[in-house]
Amino acid sequence: MKRSLYSGSDYRCAQTIEELEGMARRRLPHFAFQYIFSGAEDEVSLAWNRKIFETMRFVPNTLVDTSRRSLAVPLMGAPIPLPLVIAPTGFNGLSWPGGDVALARAAAAAGIPFTLSTFSTSRIEDVARAGGRLWLQLYILRNRDIVRNLLERAAAAGFEALVVTTDANVSSGREWDKRSYRAPGKLTLRCRLETLLHPHWLLQILQNGVPQIANVVDFIPPEQRSTVRRALFISSQVQRDIHWEDIRGLRDLWKGKLLIKGVLAADDARRALQLGADGIVLSNHGGRQLETCVSPLQVLPEIAGEFRDKMTLIVDGGFRRGGDVVKAMALGAHAVMIGRATLYGVAAAGEPGARHALQILTAEIDRVLGMLGRRSFTEVDEKILFRD
Repeated sequence: MKRSLYSGSDYRCAQTIEELEGMARRRLPHFAFQYIFSGAEDEVSLAWNRKIFETMRFVPNTLVDTSRRSLAVPLMGAPIPLPLVIAPTGFNGLSWPGGDVALARAAAAAGIPFTLSTFSTSRIEDVARAGGRLWLQLYILRNRDIVRNLLERAAAAGFEALVVTTDANVSSGREWDKRSYRAPGKLTLRCRLETLLHPHWLLQILQNGVPQIANVVDFIPPEQRSTVRRALFISSQVQRDIHWEDIRGLRDLWKGKLLIKGVLAADDARRALQLGADGIVLSNHGGRQLETCVSPLQVLPEIAGEFRDKMTLIVDGGFRRGGDVVKAMALGAHAVMIGRATLYGVAAAGEPGARHALQILTAEIDRVLGMLGRRSFTEVDEKILFRD
């Protein structure tokens, strides 16, 4: 596999997402970069999310006039200029001060939706000022007052969709985490010393303060207000026994669009549709939860065959190239969620870095469509793929 030799620090010179990843790796302390980069256990799921793209080859048509191309697709009742959604990722303030706002602004500039995590380090209201199409990701919490508060504030701020994550009720085996922390929220001495090798990042933290989980701080008991105790308190609030009745209850509470994230089985997609979900996100949590899990792209054709005309299908996991996005669309996705790709941009250079990541992907998607002999995604289907 080709590896980039670029080692500069100017994000504008990055030609690929991989090069932005290298910049992020150099700028961030090891523990912060590993939080973005790593997966669970032996990282087989993480690796397979990338490997799956190599099992598919393009079959282009030639002598087609593709001088005029459009990347636009309809999504959840309105068009977007390219089939991307920025995925929910937590603790983005570790990558860059105001990281959530930076990502939201980059998404708004590109005309695509941004999904704010329950564990964001920016308030719903601050992100809303970025404009654009905004979605809220929700972990189902034991304290329903927190859930109602989040939904009410998101609705008042104009968020159009709720994305309910269902595949993280059991803590995964992220072994890098155990190597970085001697106790929950407490870095090892080695990691603390290693942060000194990243003075730019450290200065930003000293100037802006340690990032906090911003949207639930008012519900944290006063005796739990230290940085470590806040994180532990919120983690303890994640409901471990979530079930389909919880989805029914959220459907009653939330009047906007509702998507269920973490679906990989056709019978779960069927149940989601029955309960009134507007769509699903086929996801294995970026390889961060169940080890040796299937890639979402493996199950996408089966689920798309039954549900593509009935609900919105979004897929995530391992997307690094525009060609990856085109392959997912050919298999039946309505759009692709990207998480790490834009996070690397933010970690490298804040909002401009995130915008640059989206520009890289946009150019690649456009180029691949043209070389395939396709003028728009209405002409993209499985005929463009040869699968091993």
